[in-house]
Amino acid sequence: MQASEKAVAATPSDTRPAPDARFPLSNRQIWNMCAGLFGVQIVWGLHNVNTSRIFQALGVEIADLPILWIAAPIAGLLVQPIVGYLSDRTRSPLGRRRPYLIAGGLLSALALCIMPNAGTLWACSATLWLLTAAINIAMEPFRALVADRLPDDQRTKGFAVQVFFIGAGAVFASILPWLMAHGLGVNLAADGQALPPSVRAAFYVGAGCLLLAVLWTVVTTAEPEGPPDMAAGRAPERAAADGGGLGLLRSGALWALGGAGLTGFALGTGQEREIHLIAIIAIAFGLAQVAAAILRGRGAASLGMLEIVEDILHMPHLLKRLAIVQFFTWFGLFAMWIYTVPAVAARHFGSTDATSTAYNQGADWVGVLFAGYNGVAALAALVLPALAARVGRRACHAVCLLLGALGLAGFALVDDPVWLWLPSVAIGCAWAAILSIPYALLAGAVPARKAGVYMGIHNIFLVLPQLVAATILGPLVGNLFGGHAIHALTLAAVSLAIAALCMVFVPRE
Repeated sequence: MQASEKAVAATPSDTRPAPDARFPLSNRQIWNMCAGLFGVQIVWGLHNVNTSRIFQALGVEIADLPILWIAAPIAGLLVQPIVGYLSDRTRSPLGRRRPYLIAGGLLSALALCIMPNAGTLWACSATLWLLTAAINIAMEPFRALVADRLPDDQRTKGFAVQVFFIGAGAVFASILPWLMAHGLGVNLAADGQALPPSVRAAFYVGAGCLLLAVLWTVVTTAEPEGPPDMAAGRAPERAAADGGGLGLLRSGALWALGGAGLTGFALGTGQEREIHLIAIIAIAFGLAQVAAAILRGRGAASLGMLEIVEDILHMPHLLKRLAIVQFFTWFGLFAMWIYTVPAVAARHFGSTDATSTAYNQGADWVGVLFAGYNGVAALAALVLPALAARVGRRACHAVCLLLGALGLAGFALVDDPVWLWLPSVAIGCAWAAILSIPYALLAGAVPARKAGVYMGIHNIFLVLPQLVAATILGPLVGNLFGGHAIHALTLAAVSLAIAALCMVFVPRE
C-alpha cells in the first residue's frame, strides 16, 4: 500500500463529505419541500409565547419557570439525534424523512389540543413533554431534507426559504390568541379557568394548520426510498481513529467521573435541581462511550445507536467551533423566550399578577412583538442569500447576531411599549440568520450519508445552553436580579454579543 493510501485509511471518512452529486431543484420544489415548517413553527410559536403564561396561570412562581421549560431542550437533546440516526437508515416507500414528518405532525397536533385544557401543573408539564418530543420528531427531518436534496450552491437559499416559512408560521401563531380575542370576539377573560377561551381556541387552530402544512410537504416532495450505503468501511476506520477503542474508554471514564463529581458537588452544596440533570447527562454520555469502546474491542462492526457517540467525537472541525457560537446564541434566546412576557408585563404594563387584565394585555402585546420579529425574519431570509454571497456567511451571521444583541438590550432601554417594535425588528434580523446560516455551513461540512444524524448532533449544541440557562437563570432572576425579569433580557443581549465575537473563530467556507 502506498503512503498516501495509508493516510487515507487512517483518517475517518465520516468527517469528509462525499462529492456533491445532487441536482438543483426549481424554486417551486424548494418551497414545497420547506412549506411544512410553517406548521412546525406554529407549534413553537404557541409554545414560546404561551408556556410561561400557562404555568403562571396555574400558580407557578417566576423563579420556577426555567425548570418547567426544560422539557424543550431535553426533548431536543434526546429526540433529534435519534431521529436523525434512524432516518438516515430508514427504507420505505415514502423515503427516509417523510415517515417521521407524518408521525411527528400527528403527535404534535394531539398535544396541542390537550395542553390548553390541562387543569393541573402535573398534567400541563406532562403534555409539554409530549408536545416538545413530538415536534422534534417532525422538525429534524426538514433540516436533513435540504441537506439531502440540494447542492451546496442552493443550500443557503434552501435554509433561507425554511426561515421564511418559520417566520410566517411564528407570526401566525404569535398573534393567534390576539386575533381570537380581538378579531373573532372570543372571550379574553379566563372566567375562573386557567386560560381564557381565546388562547385555547388558538391551540386548536394551530393543530389543524400544523397537519395541513406537514401533509403538503409530504405529498409534494419526493425522495429516494432508501439511504446510501451506511456501512462501507466504517468499522476499521473508526477503530483506527479511536486507537482500538482506548480513546473512547478514556473519554467515557472522564465524562462519567466528571458527572459524578458534579452530582456530589450539587448534593453537598444544595444546588438547584437542574444541576443534577446536567450531571446525569454527563454520566450517561460517559457510559455510552464506555459501552461503545467495549463493543468495538469485541470486534463489533455495528454499534446501533451508540454510533451517535462516535459521530459526536468525530464531528467536523467546523461543527466544533460552531458549537461555541450556538451555546451563547441559544442561551440568550432561551432567556428571551422565558422572560419576555413577565418582563414586559411588569415593566411596561405594571403587573406581575398572571390573572390580571393588565398582565394578559402585556402577554398579548408580547405575542404581537414576537409575531413582528418572526415576520421580519421571514422577509430578511429572502435577502440573506445575496448578502451572504457578497460578504461571506461568517460575517453575515456575526452582524445579524450583533443586531439581535442590540434588540434584546432595547427592551430594558425603551419605556413606551408601543416602541418595542424597534427592538423586535433587530431581533428578527438575527433570527433569520440563526435559523439558516449555521445549517448552510454545516450541510457542506458533513458526509451526505450522515446528514440526518449530524443535523441532530448539531441540535445538541442548541439545547445544552438551554439546559445551562434553565439551571442558572432561576437563581439569577430570583436572587441577584431581585425578581426583575427585565434584567434577564439584558443578560441575553450580552450572550448574543459574545456569540457574534465567536464567529471570528469559525473556519471559512
